[in-house]
Amino acid sequence: MTLSLGVGLLMFSIKVGGYLLTNSAAILGDAGESVVHVAAVTFAFFSLRYSYRPPDQGHPYGHAKISFFSAGFEGAMILCAALYILYEAIYKWSMGLMELQNLELGTLLTALAMLTNGALGGFLIWTGRRYRSLILIANGKHVLTDCWTSLGVVVGLTLTQLTGWLAWDPLAAIFVALNIMYSGVGLVRQSFQGLMDTADPAIHQRLIELLDRETGRHQIAYHELRHRSLGSVYWVDVHLLFAQSLPIGHAHRIATAIEQVLEESLEPPAHVTTHLEALEDHNHVHPQAGE
Repeated sequence: MTLSLGVGLLMFSIKVGGYLLTNSAAILGDAGESVVHVAAVTFAFFSLRYSYRPPDQGHPYGHAKISFFSAGFEGAMILCAALYILYEAIYKWSMGLMELQNLELGTLLTALAMLTNGALGGFLIWTGRRYRSLILIANGKHVLTDCWTSLGVVVGLTLTQLTGWLAWDPLAAIFVALNIMYSGVGLVRQSFQGLMDTADPAIHQRLIELLDRETGRHQIAYHELRHRSLGSVYWVDVHLLFAQSLPIGHAHRIATAIEQVLEESLEPPAHVTTHLEALEDHNHVHPQAGE
């Protein structure tokens, strides 16, 4: 995250320089996206440190869920950047297209920013997946949107140089804004799903397969399967039903073994909590519960 913040500040400086040299609406929009990026990275930097705090009395489940809030914030910032770029492009077009200057140098500076952000974004996503950090992955996707933004600017400036048609500049800016808006909506949706504990269908199916196999092997039953993502880890709850005659010690050993299988078989890792119940009087103790 320190690397991302430092590179973000450097890219902003390069893009501002490119705008001052060329008076390009597309480069101005690209620089505006970098302002939002620096603000989002600053927030993500704090969130990443906070997410690794151990559980405490006020947060017994830990602090990892801030990663969803951080991703949502970053997505919202991307949307703000897209709206700003759209506004600037349409405003400059409506006010009359001005002659662009130093296009070769401006294009070169933008291409440099594009390549740098492409390498950084790929590295952040790779690192985030390696360490199961939604914050790093979201930040990497944001950096890649900055890369695509710069690519659109380079294409627009190149077409302007080749054809002499000044409208390529605001058109490139509008295309860039729509592209990064799509990325921002995706991050906001992912954040909402995490904060609302939306179940992952693939994880749910995997849990059912594992529980069917393990409970069948031990000749027991299960129900009340629930799970949610905390960002870097899954939290799973399930009730296991044993024969009433089975000693509690033996039942507990079986439950612990099943917990270990689930925890070792899921990606991302899981923390599994089981609740032991007697099969024979289950309906009597829980008359409203369904199997």
